[in-house]
Amino acid sequence: MDFLNAVVAITNLLIIPATTYGAQLALGALGVTLIYSILRFSNFAHGDTMAFGTVVTIGITTLFQSWGISLGPLPTALLALPFAVAITAVLLVGTDFAIYRFYRKKRAVPIIFVMASLGVMFVMNGLIRFMAGVKDQTFDDGTRFIIKARDFKNWSGLDEALALRTTQVLTLVVAIAIVAWLFWFLNKTRTGKSMRAFSDNEDLALLSGINPNRVVMVTWVIVAMLATTAGVLYGLDKAYSPYTYFQLLLPTFAAAIVGGLGNPLGAIVGGFVVSFSEVMVTYVWKKVAIYLLPEALEPNGLLQLMSTEYKFAVSFAILVVVLLFKPTGLFKGQSV
Repeated sequence: MDFLNAVVAITNLLIIPATTYGAQLALGALGVTLIYSILRFSNFAHGDTMAFGTVVTIGITTLFQSWGISLGPLPTALLALPFAVAITAVLLVGTDFAIYRFYRKKRAVPIIFVMASLGVMFVMNGLIRFMAGVKDQTFDDGTRFIIKARDFKNWSGLDEALALRTTQVLTLVVAIAIVAWLFWFLNKTRTGKSMRAFSDNEDLALLSGINPNRVVMVTWVIVAMLATTAGVLYGLDKAYSPYTYFQLLLPTFAAAIVGGLGNPLGAIVGGFVVSFSEVMVTYVWKKVAIYLLPEALEPNGLLQLMSTEYKFAVSFAILVVVLLFKPTGLFKGQSV
C-alpha cells in the first residue's frame, strides 16, 4: 500500500502537472522555432503574444457567457479561441508589415530584428495592461474535475488522492491535435513545403518562384495560433497573469533551444524536458520518501531542492548549460 501511495503522490503532484505544463511549453516553443527557422530571428515579443491572445480570449469568453453561450462541460474559451487567434494573427501580420518588413528589405542582420522585437514586446506589454489591467484573472468554466480527489480515495482506499482536472486533459488533447496538424501541414501541403524550402535556402526558394511575402504571412498566422492556444491553455490550467506570461518567455526559449532551435520536433521534446526538470527540482519529495523508506531513514526536511518561487531559475540553468556545451540542442537545430 505504501508503494501505491507513493506512485499516486508522484502521479498527482509531478507527472500530471509536468506533462500538462510541458504540452503548453511545447506549443509556445514551436512558435519560437518557426520564427527562428523561417524569419531568422529570436522573437522576444513571443511571451506577450501569448498574453495578448489570452486577453482577447478572456474578453470574447466573457461576451459569450453574457449571451448565454457555452459548451456545457467544456470551457467556453474553446469557442472564443478561433476568434482570438484571428485577432492575434491580424496584430502579428500588421506588426510585421509595419516593422519587420522594413528590415527584411534592408537585409538587416538578425540582431537588428531581435532589438526590434524587444521594442514590440514593450509596446505589447503596455497594450495588454491597458486592455486587462495587472490583476490575475480566471476564465475557467464548465466541469472542473474529471477525477475528484475524494472520489478517488473512496474508490481506491489509499491515503493519497488523485485529482484530474478537465483543463489538464483538454491541454493534452488540443496540443496533440495542433502538433499533428502542424506536421501534416509542413510536410504534405504546398504552402508547408514552400515554408520548409524558404527555411532551408531563401535564395534558392526565391529562384523557384516561392512568394516570400506569402510565406512570412502564413508563418505569422501559424505563430498566432500556437501562441494564443498555448497562452489560453496555460490560463485555463492555472490563471491569467500578464507578469507570468512575461516570465514564460524564459522556459519557452529554453525549451526551443534545448530541443534544437529551428527544429519543430526538438521544440516539443524540449518543452517536456524543461517542464519535468522544473517540477522535479521544486517537488517536495518528503512524503514519497516516507512511503518508500524504512522508518529509521525517514527524512526530517522537505527534500525540496529549490523553492517553487525560483522554478524559472531551473530553465535559466538548463539554457546556460545547453548554450555552453551543445548549442545546437538535442536534435541539432541551428547553433545560437
